[in-house]
This record gives sequence, structure tokens and C-alpha cells, in this order.
Amino acid sequence: MSQTQLRARAHACVEYADQVEKLSLDAPNLADDNDLHGVAVAAKFITPLDPVIETIDGNRLPAVPVQEAHRINILKDKSEGRPSRDHTPPHGLSRFQRPETPTSEVNGDDILEADKESQSNRLDEALPPAHTHPLFPPLPLYGPPSLLRNLQCYFFRVTSFFLSTGFLAVIVLGSIFTSITSLLQYIWWWMTFRDPDSRRPHYEEEQRRAKIREEQDAEWRESTQREDADRPNRKRPRASSSVDEYEPLEGGPDKLVCDVQYYARRVGLDMEEFKVQTEDGFIISLWHVYNPKEYTPAPGQRRRATSPQIFTDENDHVYHNVQQQYRDGSRRYPVLLIHGLLQSAGAYCANDDESLAFFLCKSGYDVWLGNNRCGFTPEHSLLKYHDPRMWAWNIRQMGVMDLPALISRVLRETGFEKLGLVCHSQGTTETFVALAKEQRPDLGDKISVFCALAPAVYAGPLIGKMYFKFMRVISPAMFRIFFGIHSFIPLMMTMHRTLPGKIYGAMGYRVFSFLFNWTDDRWDLGLRNRLFQFSPVYVSSESMRWWLGRECFAKHRCILATREEWQKEEVEDEAEEEKREDAMSHDSERGQRAWYDEHVPPFALWVGGRDELVDGRRLLRRFERGREPHVKLVHSKIIEEYEHLDVLWAIDAMEQVGKEVRHILCQTMPESARTICREIKGVEDALEDGSGIGVQER
Repeated sequence: MSQTQLRARAHACVEYADQVEKLSLDAPNLADDNDLHGVAVAAKFITPLDPVIETIDGNRLPAVPVQEAHRINILKDKSEGRPSRDHTPPHGLSRFQRPETPTSEVNGDDILEADKESQSNRLDEALPPAHTHPLFPPLPLYGPPSLLRNLQCYFFRVTSFFLSTGFLAVIVLGSIFTSITSLLQYIWWWMTFRDPDSRRPHYEEEQRRAKIREEQDAEWRESTQREDADRPNRKRPRASSSVDEYEPLEGGPDKLVCDVQYYARRVGLDMEEFKVQTEDGFIISLWHVYNPKEYTPAPGQRRRATSPQIFTDENDHVYHNVQQQYRDGSRRYPVLLIHGLLQSAGAYCANDDESLAFFLCKSGYDVWLGNNRCGFTPEHSLLKYHDPRMWAWNIRQMGVMDLPALISRVLRETGFEKLGLVCHSQGTTETFVALAKEQRPDLGDKISVFCALAPAVYAGPLIGKMYFKFMRVISPAMFRIFFGIHSFIPLMMTMHRTLPGKIYGAMGYRVFSFLFNWTDDRWDLGLRNRLFQFSPVYVSSESMRWWLGRECFAKHRCILATREEWQKEEVEDEAEEEKREDAMSHDSERGQRAWYDEHVPPFALWVGGRDELVDGRRLLRRFERGREPHVKLVHSKIIEEYEHLDVLWAIDAMEQVGKEVRHILCQTMPESARTICREIKGVEDALEDGSGIGVQER
């Protein structure tokens, strides 16, 4: 080796050490010299635009800017005397990536030169620029802790505490003020000896259910009083339970608690919690709903988080607990449910037997409930709550990291090759993002059908409300001053933990109703307070900036196309409707602009006709007009009277949505799974009486 080569390697080693220090968990002056815990080694590309940092102890640190990831890999190769290699995965490049600098032809010198401005770990220099990526702006780079960084973090925490609390106070006061009119009307009805609730569309059904709950509570109290002292766990079945099959394990008056297991046990089911590690090191919760009479939960050691590697056979011995307990012919086909923004998977479990999760479980499916990162308890393999890197993520990371990790764990536990995926609102967003041909299209091969409830792809008119406009007007730097660089308005979580269930439920409904124009007209009023026990959860300020900031969704009003792009498509489609015979000439161009490729699973959509938060009709038009030639739309339905949350919580939601979801999951089940799984209850009856849901072909 020549002296020039030795000097080059030595220089690369020095720069590599500097880059390692910049991307590691702790700065050298804060770390133990004998402890290599959290020291960065290289970058791993999950997609061409989603790198994470691998550490020497096998852990992961969250996403960093693409240039920084390439830089550490290039310097690592140079310091070891190897030519620079391509470290990106075999996915297609984003259509927004500059063609003159493709990922596979990165020039090391250019990257080193371009990164000179990002050497500092100052938080003010880490703020995103005013003009960034049109759909997914780059996340800020926060280096290891230092005195300056800690002072800046403290500054943002102080400013955001007061300003975001003031913002929340305005929202609460606004909700109270706008409720005065309805409150006066309510009082007037009572003063004139009329029941104000009689105007509700499902009033008689609500009264019937309330009476049943009262009888069940009374029966439970009587049965517990008669229990033999030697058998304290013996319980009598409630009136609504199937005879002997689903004997309740809990009963009595509703405790109003944030506990899915409690509500599962009230209907004769139970729940176990698994921990899942994402590819960028977050530990997220996966809830498994099961029938306790046919399944024994896995030991706690086998439900822990394991490797960040997904869809591999690594640590295979810790899996298959579910698979081992069901024999061929009686196995349950796995279904994964993903929740919406500011919610948890408990949203699927709050309506007793009319909850979608419990309904599908009692129909014969193996139901799994996926929660996004942070949730009720923020957890990471390396990072702590106050580290800003813990919160440097948005919808892209939720789709590209969280969803694949959850799907991988469910498939590993159950032993199936595919599963059914049911998502609501933001859950649909992360799935639509993840399945895009520029992100993780291969994920579609693991999904038998994607059922989207209130699909959040295009924005509805609600995005123009005053308080949403405020978030869109302020700059990214001002957004951080208002809402911080950690969790979004954490005071909401404090209120959730401290306020009594009834007070919190009533306040939660008023605030969210004011924000999103929801009403409880179609819900079971007796359970309304329970519906809000599972929200909100921790979300990052970066995530809310993606939804409501001036650069992303609120500006473009679409998750995978700029406003100019989809408006141009609307004009083209209107012109083609006038000249239908010329439409075939545009098929090739349409295919190039499609979001999805041949890996995409079948789609089924349920859209609320009165949903002002998202515009599901526009998404349906995209499919109907052939903008997605690879998408097979097996079912679509617009429920004219439904609002955004009615697809989950309406009294007739199981009739309007649940039974159809159950049927579509069964129809699209792979043949290999059909031969070993039990029959789905209700599907055969629907086929016999002609009420089954037919698969639509485009």
C-alpha cells in the first residue's frame, strides 16, 4: 500500500470517527470508555430514503438524513480500504429524488462537501428549512447530548409548555362556547317535559341496550354475592353472552378504565400484550385478543421485544405460541387492526360485543391490535423520553417501520404467510404510504386484503378551519417554539391520567367534536365516555407538523401526490370523460404515475358520506378512473349518513361495516389458509340468504 493510500485511509478514519461521534447515542465525554453501548457503526437503508443507524451492540437509532447515512457508510468503507458500495435496498427510487444524483451513484466527495454545513449538533441548525421535500420533508438531525443541546431542549420544552397549553386552552374554551346553544336546547326540552335524547336516530335501540346493561349489572352483583368463598373466581354468564361459550370474566358497573383486557373480559374474551421492536429501535405494543377457553397466553419471556430484524427466521424459537395451540382445521386466520391519529387500538374494543375487534374474534378470526410508536408509554431500545431523537418521526416512519414490524410479528406468531389488514383513518394513511412502489411495495405480498375504514388519503374541507390554518401559516421554526421538539401537547396525557373517567370522557368528546365536527348522534350514548378512555396517546410534534404544518399534508391535501399533481389529474379525468374513446392512449402514462405496482394487495373501502376530515370519494374516483391499474378494488361502500368515527362506533356499525369486513376477509383468504382454518361464523349464513358481499372486479 502506497503512502498516499495510507494517508487517505488515515484521513478517512479520522473523519469516520467524527461521523460516528455525531450519530452515536452519547458523546464520548458522557460515555464510559469501556462501554461501547450505542456507538454508531454504519447506516442501514430500510428504503432508499429511510436510513437508520446500526450500533455496535446490535441496536438501532432512528432515521437520519440520507446524506448523513451515506457519509458514514462511505467513510467506513474508505477507512477499511474498501471501495464505496451501494448500501440501499432494492426498492424503486422516489419520483421526487433528483435524477442527477441517483442513490446508486453517490459520489463520496460530493457528499462530504455537501455535508459541511451539517457538522454542528445545534438544534437551531437542525431545524428543517422553509422549503423542503414536497411530501416528506427531511427530519432534523439531533446529535448526542451536550450541554448546548440540553439547554436548547430545555428552551423548547419551556416555550412549548406555555404556548401549547395556551393553544389547548383556546380549543377547550372554544368547545365550551360552541356547546352553549345545544346545552340550552337540551335544558329547554327537559323543561317542557320532553326527552331531548328522543331525537337521536337510534334512540329506541339505545334504550334497549341500556336496559340490558342494567339487568346484567344487577345479575352480576347478585351472582358475586352468592359465590362460594372457596371459589372466588366463579362467575355467572351475562345475558348477552353466548351460552357457555363466552362466559364473562369481569362484570358490574363500567369502571371507565384505559384497559383493553378489562373490556375483553367483560365479553368473555381476554388479551395478552406482545412487545415488538421496529427496525429503528422503537418498542411498540401488539395486543392479541383470544378466547380463554381455547388458548393459553404465552409466557412473558416469549412476548418480549426481540431483534429489530423483521421477516427473518432469527430467534425463531421464541415464536409460534399461537400456532402450536391450534391444529389444522381449527386454526384462526390472523387479522391485524391499526388505529387512527391520537388514538390507540382500544378504539376497536370499546363497544362490548359490538366492537369490531371482539366481533371478528367471536366470528372465528385471530385478532391482533397494533399500536403505533410511543402510544401510552414511549419506549425505545436506547433512547429516553427527553431525547429529541425519540420524537424525530412522522407518518413515513410509522408506515415504513411500525407497520412491517407488526405484520412480521403476527405472521411469525401464527405461522401464516399472509394476514388480513383492517385500518382506520391514520392507520390507512401509513398503509397507503408503506405500500407505495417507492417505499415498501413487497409488504403487499404479506397482506391478503387491505380493509380501509374512513381512508385518509385526501384532505376534507375541515382542514381549512381557523386553528388548523394557524398551524399551516407559522414557519417550521415557529411550530417548534409553539409545540416543541418532543411529544405534541403532553398536557393532554397528564389530563388523561389524572381526571376521573366521566369528566375526562365528557371533556374529550366536547373537544374532539369541536375540532373535527364529530357528533355522537349515531353512537350508543351510554358508552360514549368509554370511547374516549383510549385516546389521546403520545404523538410526536414532527408527526403533527406533517399533518398540519405548512409543508406537507395540509398544503398538498394528499399523502402521495402534490396538490398540483392531483389537480392536474382531476382536469385530465374530466376531459377524458368527454372524450372516452381517447382514454386508452393515456394508459401508459397513467401507469407511470400510479402509486402502486403489482405487489399491491386487494383493497376494500368504507367511506363516510358526511366525513369532513378526509375525502374518501376522491380516492374512490382515482381507482374508478383507472389511475391505479394494479389495484383490485374488491369492495367499496359510501355510507351517506356516516361521519369519520361512525365506521367504528355507530350503533349499526357492525351491520353497515363489521359484517362486510368479516365477509371480505373470508373471501380474500388464501386457499392454503382456507384449508386449515375454521369456518367463519356468519359468512355461510350470509351466502345462503343472498346477503353476502360480492367481490367487485374493475
